[in-house]
Amino acid sequence: MLTGKQKRYLRSLAHHLNPIFQVGKGGVNENMIGQIADALEARELLKVSVLQNCEEDKATVAEKLIQGTKAELVQIIGNTIVLYKESKENKTIELP
Repeated sequence: MLTGKQKRYLRSLAHHLNPIFQVGKGGVNENMIGQIADALEARELLKVSVLQNCEEDKATVAEKLIQGTKAELVQIIGNTIVLYKESKENKTIELP
């Protein structure tokens, strides 16, 4: 579980990132969860964009992604979800 200070630090790092995944009409599926898990292992911190045509709300999408990837939710801002998961092999982010 991330503390408030850690979340604030991760939000500052994520500010300059562009979303690399988009959740659209099809919603969240196993293939997408697998790809996001792989990207989290490589990057540790990433953004996911929820498109307007997505039938699920962003909180539900975030919950499915968190459960599927075992990641931590940093923030939901607008239609963007920020996820963090500590990498086992490529650890680059040092939390305060």
